[in-house]
Amino acid sequence: MPPRLDLPQGTLDLLILKTVALEALHGCAISDRIAQISQGAVAVPPGSLYPALHRLERRGWLRPRWGASESNRKAKFYELTRAGRLQLESETGAWRQLTWAVGAILEQE
Repeated sequence: MPPRLDLPQGTLDLLILKTVALEALHGCAISDRIAQISQGAVAVPPGSLYPALHRLERRGWLRPRWGASESNRKAKFYELTRAGRLQLESETGAWRQLTWAVGAILEQE
């Protein structure tokens, strides 16, 4: 398992938007999915996850709805709004440009 990574500022929002774009999930499931896809390299503690979810909800990028979790408990599920999908596309493009530029600089000899 790779070592856990510290996320650059703003990256958590992008990861949440992408994760929720695939399907509506509750907070704990979002954190679990991010850890699963990153093979444990990215762990999102509740103290970071829930403020981010509330921020994305306030910005109109996520829409909450109440439902039952896998354990049949009441949970708030988040789904991407149209504005959230546009934001995800914008942030994904910017992230790809940035990682390309950083990669190009690191490859210099």
